[in-house]
Amino acid sequence: MDAACLEHCLTDNDHQAFEKNGFLPIPGALPTDMIDELNAAMDRIIVKRGEACSKNELTISDILAAHDIFLELIDWPRTFPKVWKILKWNIHVCHTELRVTPPEAKVSSREKRRLRWSQEGGRLNRELLEATPPPRISVTVGFFLTDLTASGCGNPYVLPESHLEGSIQAPFASDSNLDGATELRIPAGTAVIFDRRLWRAHGQNLSGITQKAVSIGYSYRWFHPTVDMSVAHLMERSDPIRRQLLGATTSNLALTTPTDADVPLRDWIQAHLGDEAIADRSVRNLT
Repeated sequence: MDAACLEHCLTDNDHQAFEKNGFLPIPGALPTDMIDELNAAMDRIIVKRGEACSKNELTISDILAAHDIFLELIDWPRTFPKVWKILKWNIHVCHTELRVTPPEAKVSSREKRRLRWSQEGGRLNRELLEATPPPRISVTVGFFLTDLTASGCGNPYVLPESHLEGSIQAPFASDSNLDGATELRIPAGTAVIFDRRLWRAHGQNLSGITQKAVSIGYSYRWFHPTVDMSVAHLMERSDPIRRQLLGATTSNLALTTPTDADVPLRDWIQAHLGDEAIADRSVRNLT
């Protein structure tokens, strides 16, 4: 793994902001040449799948095998160290996705309407109601490839601090928004880390520019991926940490009780940052 990761570890201030708000923008996460390569790769995938002329929002998952450039994102030096600081070292990639949001063409669709708010996790949000707040389990890193500094460009919306709540109350009016809803206005190349529990929505694209983004989701290794992961052929040419992130394991038991061979990320962090960096948050004496 690239030692440049050590230059982009999560600071205490950023960690506190993430824990408080449920999301963390990372300006300049992608340089211009990387943005260009990702955009070109997305265009090729869209054409290959016959979606080039689509005027509707397009979402494609299981993208790591589609182009090598997407594989680079799973341990990207400017974002991955922040992920491991939040989730620790027993993690893997559980979700990959690209999203294309063209401008809304129909006049009727340009009318203001209420956003569709959701949390990641599906049944997790119904079956883990006993915990308050519910457990995090996973985070998603969104890489935004289009300039979103203006409003109404298909910007992501978030409800800060909602990750600490089990539910939200939607307004009655069809064109009303949630109190406290925040539209993220960010330049191209920004990454945003989202807590799974955060309530968020995808804004209308009323601009003349197609919005593009790539998402990489990370979870604990015992949590099953939420999309297909066609990555078996990538294992042989990946380094040990990438193989961990791609789902390699010595056994099912090792998902919750890993051996050293299962979690090379732990050894790498320990070697570069010391024992404290891999220590569990708390250990109870059960004897």
